[in-house]
Amino acid sequence: MPQFNNTEIAFRYRSDKDLKLGRFLFSSMKSPLITKLGIAATRFSIKAHLPIGKIIKGTIFKQFCGGENMNEAAQTAEVIGKYKVGVILDYGVEGKESEAEFDKATNEFIKAINFAASQKNIPFVSLKVTGFARFDLMEKINSGATLSSEEKAEWQRVHGRIDRVCSAAYQKKIMILIDAEETWIVEPVNELTERMMEKYNKERAFIFNTYQLYCSGTLPFLKDCCEKAASLGYILGAKLVRGAYMEKERARAAEKGYPDPIQPDKKSTDKDYDEAVIYCLQNLGKLSLFIGTHNEKSCMDAVNYMQQHNIKPGSPYVYFSQLYGMGDNISFNLADDGYNVSKYLPYGPVQDVIPYLMRRAEENTSVAGQTTRELDLINKEIARRKL
Repeated sequence: MPQFNNTEIAFRYRSDKDLKLGRFLFSSMKSPLITKLGIAATRFSIKAHLPIGKIIKGTIFKQFCGGENMNEAAQTAEVIGKYKVGVILDYGVEGKESEAEFDKATNEFIKAINFAASQKNIPFVSLKVTGFARFDLMEKINSGATLSSEEKAEWQRVHGRIDRVCSAAYQKKIMILIDAEETWIVEPVNELTERMMEKYNKERAFIFNTYQLYCSGTLPFLKDCCEKAASLGYILGAKLVRGAYMEKERARAAEKGYPDPIQPDKKSTDKDYDEAVIYCLQNLGKLSLFIGTHNEKSCMDAVNYMQQHNIKPGSPYVYFSQLYGMGDNISFNLADDGYNVSKYLPYGPVQDVIPYLMRRAEENTSVAGQTTRELDLINKEIARRKL
């Protein structure tokens, strides 16, 4: 049984210097004011073209990213691979808008897939559909508005890009995680992902959709998707997360005057998340499950269910995951007990990955208890090493 308080196993891949950096960053993120000031200063520096790249690369980038390119990410993957922890390659560039940039991203992802296939411990590549399509186009599709002939052709090109990536992944036996997006663009993401699953998930799940359980309608939607996949003869890939856009979702709902799509409280989110995990474990074979969470209880509940129902730790239908730079006490202790674990490992040029890093800082500040827990574990390991 994994012990999530075992910091020796959790941090054995981190040097003393790395731990001190983590302590500094999580201490800073405990303060909403410091976080807001840091994000504001970063945005100003970017607009003013100030040379802040080295500072960012040596601090928050080093904590949460694998490197500026695939070779650097591979070096990071090799380090954690020594402890049986895999990697999800995540080309962390987002917010682009031009067709040329989308085509470039497509080639970059195919390159990442080919690279992953050459490595021992990179079973996944992650992508966001907004890395291949204009946000405004997806928002228009989600609203149900009629597309112009040019927009229809544009959306077909998006389908073509995603299909190229998924086809390459299928051929190389690499799994694709299609990340969650905001609720006001989620319909085209779901539609596109379901088409890819129907095409490529006949024998096993190569394509995974993301289900954000902080949305009140996600649990019934997940169950519908499982039944739909079974009826159409494909295996559902279900990546379960709590969610990443709560404040933005609530603000937009209030501004636009529509019902808040987010659960009324954290207790409701936790209840649906844990129920979703058990539902998926009960339906393994009809689906493959990816448990993406830093919640220790959710992970332990899944472990207990697997043990009680004789589901082997290394089952090819169950994967656990935490972000690189966080949740090491979960990741490395699970892996040490034989469970399938992969770290989300973003990589890319520092300037391009800044939006991702800002989101990490904001989420760590807003999620109650998470930053404190990370900090306590780091302090415990620093004290243990001193003894």
